[in-house]
Amino acid sequence: MSGKMKIKKNFTEGPLFFRITLFAVPIMLTGLLQICYNMADNIVVGKFSNDPVALAAVGCTSSFNNLIINLLLGIAAGTGVVVAQLYGANQHRVLEKTVHTTFLFSFFGGVAFMIIGLILSKPVLTLMGTKPEVLDKAVLYMRIICLGIPANSVYNFGASVFRATGNSKLPLAILATSGLFNVGLNIMFVVGFGRSVDGVAMATISSQYLSAIVVIGALMLKKDESYGLSRKKLCFDPVLLRRVLRYGIPTGIQSSMFSISNMMIASAVNTFPTTTVSANTIASNIDAIAFTTMNSFSQAAMTFAGQNYGAGKTDRIRKVYRYTVSQVLVLGIVIGQIVRLVVRPLASLYINSADPNFEVIMGTVLQITGLLLTTYVLCGVMDVHAGFLRGMGYSFSPMITSVMCICVSRILWIYGIFYRFEKMKTPIGLYVSYPVSWGIAIVAFAIIAMFAFKKLREIDKRNEKANVSVKDDVLVAEADTERV
Repeated sequence: MSGKMKIKKNFTEGPLFFRITLFAVPIMLTGLLQICYNMADNIVVGKFSNDPVALAAVGCTSSFNNLIINLLLGIAAGTGVVVAQLYGANQHRVLEKTVHTTFLFSFFGGVAFMIIGLILSKPVLTLMGTKPEVLDKAVLYMRIICLGIPANSVYNFGASVFRATGNSKLPLAILATSGLFNVGLNIMFVVGFGRSVDGVAMATISSQYLSAIVVIGALMLKKDESYGLSRKKLCFDPVLLRRVLRYGIPTGIQSSMFSISNMMIASAVNTFPTTTVSANTIASNIDAIAFTTMNSFSQAAMTFAGQNYGAGKTDRIRKVYRYTVSQVLVLGIVIGQIVRLVVRPLASLYINSADPNFEVIMGTVLQITGLLLTTYVLCGVMDVHAGFLRGMGYSFSPMITSVMCICVSRILWIYGIFYRFEKMKTPIGLYVSYPVSWGIAIVAFAIIAMFAFKKLREIDKRNEKANVSVKDDVLVAEADTERV
C-alpha cells in the first residue's frame, strides 16, 4: 500500500443536517438529469420519428428493463454499504480489496445479464401482453438496450464507490456529460437519419459506455486513495464479495420484486387502449421527477448511517434518521405540488398537438399524475427508512418488508380488486395500489427501525461499561502510584 494512502472521515464528524442536504443535492440533480435525458428519448421518438407506435413501444419495455437494471443496482448498493462502513472505520486495506473485487464482479455480472436480457426480451414482452402492433419494435428497442448493460453496471459501481466515500458531485458531472452526448445522438439518429426506436436505443447505450469509461478513469486517477482503481491490484476475494453480496443480493431482490410487480401493473395497463399505454409512459416520466428527488435522501441516509455505524458513533446515527425523515417529508410534499403545476406543459412535449388523440392522452396523464404526485411523499419516507437500515447493516429485513408490503400487496390488489370489479378497471383503480402499498411499508419499516434503535442502545451500554472499566483501571493505577 502506498504511503500516500489517505482516508478522510467525511461524515463521522461535524454538523449533519446541512451536510446531508449538500450531499443529497448532487444525487438529486444526477437523477433529475437522467430523467431529462429519458424524457428527451421519449420526446424525440414520440414527436419526430413519424412512427405512431414508437412511444408506446419504448414505454412498454420500461418495467422489464428496470428489472435487470435494479438487480445490478442492488449489487452497487451492496458495494456502497460496505465501502461506507469500511471508509468510516478507516480499514484501508480491506476497502482497497473490496473495490477491486466488486469492480470485476460488476463487469462480468453485467455481461451475464446482457446475455439473459437478449434471450428473454421477446418471451417476457410477449408474456406481459404487449400489443401485437408494438411488439416487434419493443423487442428491437429492448435488445439494443441490453447491449449497454455491462457499461451501466460498471458506471453504477463507480458512482456507488464515490458516493459512499463522500463524493456525490463527480457522478453528477459524469452523467451531465454523457447525457448531453445522448441527447445529441438522439437528434442525429432520429431527426437526421430518420430512425425510430432503434435510434434512441443506440444513443442510450453509446452514452452509457461513455459514462463507464469516464468513471473508470476517475477511479484510476484516485491511486493515492484506498478506493482508487488500479489494473495491477485487480483481485477476486470471495470473502469480501460475500460481504458485499450479503447486502447487495437482498437489495437487488427487493428492487427486482418492485419491477416484477410493476411488470404486472404494466400488463394490466396493456389491457387498455394504446392511448392509455402512451399516457402511462408520459406519466411515468413525469412522476419520476418526484421519486428521484426524494430518493436522493435515501442514498444519503444509507451513506451517513453507514459511515457513522462503521465509526461506532451511535448519537450521530440517530440524528441521521431524524434529519433524513424530516427532510424527505417536507421535500415530498413541496415537490409533489410543484410538479403537479407543470404536468400539462410537460406532457404536451411528448404529444404532437395535431394528434387526434391529444386530449384523450392528456386527460389520462392528468389523472395518473394527480394521484401519484399527491402521495409520492409516502414513497420518499419509505425509501429513507430502507436506506437508513441498509447503512446500519440490515439487509434481509428491508427485503422481506418490501416484498410483503409492496409487491404482494400490489399483486393482491391487481388480481383481487382491479380484475375482479368492473368499476375498478380504470387507470386510477389500478394506480391507487401504489399509495396503499407505501403506507403499509412505512408502518413495517418503522417497527424495524425501533429494533435498530434498540441495537444502538445496547452498543451504548457496552461502550459505557467499557469506559467505566477503563476508568477503574486508571484509578487503581493512580492509587498504586501514590502508595509507591
